Amino acid sequence: MKEKRGQVWVETVLYTLIGLGLIALVLAFVSPRITQEKEKILVEQTIQSLNVIDDKINTVLEKGEGNRRVIEFGIGRGELYFNSSNDKIIFVFNDLKKPYTEPDVEIEFGRVKILSVEDRRASHVFLTLDYGNIANLTFSGKDEDRKFDAASKPYAFSIENIGRNNSLFEVVDVGLAA
Repeated sequence: MKEKRGQVWVETVLYTLIGLGLIALVLAFVSPRITQEKEKILVEQTIQSLNVIDDKINTVLEKGEGNRRVIEFGIGRGELYFNSSNDKIIFVFNDLKKPYTEPDVEIEFGRVKILSVEDRRASHVFLTLDYGNIANLTFSGKDEDRKFDAASKPYAFSIENIGRNNSLFEVVDVGLAA
């Protein structure tokens, strides 16, 4: 009777270890794929958000001088740059496991230009909206560059058509909404 109880315990422990080993093996193969899909979805959502900003800027340009819109933009991961000196809005992901597109080849998705760059440790993805041929982009009335990092609360940006102001293109001023 005692021999059978000991054998049952050995079998239970052995089967439990085999089961845990199989679970660990499956997780080792599935976990990187899940991470890759999460990153892909994150980049696609950011592209959609940049398209919303682009729509607001185009609306402000179409409606004429003095037109103003406010937009909320959440950043859970990555960095948002308003590069007023070059009239660009750039969103950067610096820590992706795999490139989003073919490395070092710029792809246009609507008005958003996508560039993936790889280095030894990670992949970097640059999402760019270029207004160089459409408008003069400023931030808070100045041709200065601003960076916004990930935050728990979304940023509220004010987008306003200032008019031409001795410029070839209409001036679109982006600033933090009050």
